[in-house]
Amino acid sequence: MLQLEAWVDAALKDTSRGPIPEQFIYVCALPLYHVFALTVNCLFGMRIGALNILIPNPRDMAGFVKELQKYKFHVLPGVNTLYNGLMQNEEFRKLDFSSLRISNGGGTAVQRATAEEWLKLTGVPIIEGYGLSETSPVASCNPVLSREFSGTIGMPVSSTEFAILDDQDQPVPVGERGEIAIRGPQVMAGYWQRPEETAKVMTDDGFFKSGDIGIMDERGYFRIVDRKKDMIIVSGFNVFPNEVEEVISMHPGVIECAAIGVPNEKSGEAVKLFVVKKDPALTENDLMDYAKEHLTGYKKPRFIEFRDDLPKSNVGKILRRELRDAELAAMKAKKSA
Repeated sequence: MLQLEAWVDAALKDTSRGPIPEQFIYVCALPLYHVFALTVNCLFGMRIGALNILIPNPRDMAGFVKELQKYKFHVLPGVNTLYNGLMQNEEFRKLDFSSLRISNGGGTAVQRATAEEWLKLTGVPIIEGYGLSETSPVASCNPVLSREFSGTIGMPVSSTEFAILDDQDQPVPVGERGEIAIRGPQVMAGYWQRPEETAKVMTDDGFFKSGDIGIMDERGYFRIVDRKKDMIIVSGFNVFPNEVEEVISMHPGVIECAAIGVPNEKSGEAVKLFVVKKDPALTENDLMDYAKEHLTGYKKPRFIEFRDDLPKSNVGKILRRELRDAELAAMKAKKSA
């Protein structure tokens, strides 16, 4: 809580967005049992005496927006799909955003298309942060008063260290990819009564290995490439789904998308893309042409499937695992038939 308070205090006390309110109003559209909402909404909200507007079912967008119309809210934490979904609602777009001070993005990567549209609509950027349950969860965040999308997860919060490690737990040079490792007072001591699992993720000098592939730039900002386990290997080349999704999501005809790897006889794996359309006229050829223009050859999707929606967790994170499992099951059934 002290780390979080030190980081966001400047925005809470920023008079350029109007007088400092007597009571801050938070929008809680995330389940309180999830560490994101538990800390940012519930615990920190209580610490500063905030009012939390509880939204039990954010997927009921009409009901969600109807509730928001009653308040001049100051803080709205969420994931990329939540922000994207809100902006598709015309009634939401009519709301008064003059009191909004902070939009925290986390849980999954914030995409540029979403961030730029949100800033244009509300006048407040999505401040992307990063962390895991094992880090309580906040480990890094972008500067809270920044007014542009950085495409990064910012810098480590107070009293926190990041390292980018290779497979031998050795630091890699600036600008090279490796596994993000975190050390700080908010990092767990270990998994409860699971010493073997703890040993797999903790280094000898106390860093927690996150399982996320990242890069540190020359400014000391960190960028997530993707989850290590989600990496797709196409003809020996590493393809990270986030890179593909970031590009495809910029197409004006796309609401959201997800990329996974599927078995392929020629290349080992191939990229398959699942897309929810914004433009009903959008075709597979349209997206293939767009991908050809904006992606390196081996990163281009080989297969595209349009869907009405994508599987999501209760927080709103797109579940690539479910898509991958269903795809593998379908391929296996087809093969046995």
